[in-house]
Amino acid sequence: MGGEVIHALRDVSLKINKGEYVAVMGPSGSGKSTLMNLIGALDVPTSGDLVVNGLNLSGQESDTLADFRNLTVGFVFQQFNLLSRTSALENVKLPLFYARHLGSINAGERARKCLQQVGLSDRMHHDPTQLSGGQQQRVAIARALVNQPSVVLADEPTGALDTKTSVEILDLFQQLNDKGITLIVVTHDPEVAEVSRRNLLFRDGRLVDDVSMARR
Repeated sequence: MGGEVIHALRDVSLKINKGEYVAVMGPSGSGKSTLMNLIGALDVPTSGDLVVNGLNLSGQESDTLADFRNLTVGFVFQQFNLLSRTSALENVKLPLFYARHLGSINAGERARKCLQQVGLSDRMHHDPTQLSGGQQQRVAIARALVNQPSVVLADEPTGALDTKTSVEILDLFQQLNDKGITLIVVTHDPEVAEVSRRNLLFRDGRLVDDVSMARR
């Protein structure tokens, strides 16, 4: 930034175990989203090692990172990012078109099962414009699950939802975590962080607190 070097993250050392449910918190500009982008291989670190699911993401070729994103990680965003004139079913199927490892898998059947898993079996042929905000987020979660990832990254997943719908989405996240999926959720909302099992607090690009939460 001009002549000043800004470190989005620096001197961060942490380990997230398989099956954990982690909330990443901190003020704007603290490095939360950068951390998520690094774990999801949307960004690459300028130094240090970043190992996810046994793969060191540092220094990998773009094709390797693309395969990693498709095989290992599911993304859930605040704004849903659905194709507006495409049915819920087609939105959920989309990642399968880029999954070279799946061969002749029945994409429609897998997408239908994911929509059933999030409680939308009766809405799969509706466009996003015909769905509520909570239903759209459920479609986005189904899309994140369709490649059967081991890690789900969620960036402010309840930020655009009302309180009741937020609770329903958090209940769904808990169900996914109970099935062994690792959940990493970036949030400003203390209520979202409260239902996780571990809170990471960032400030000015540094990890300043790491707290395990009591299981309810």
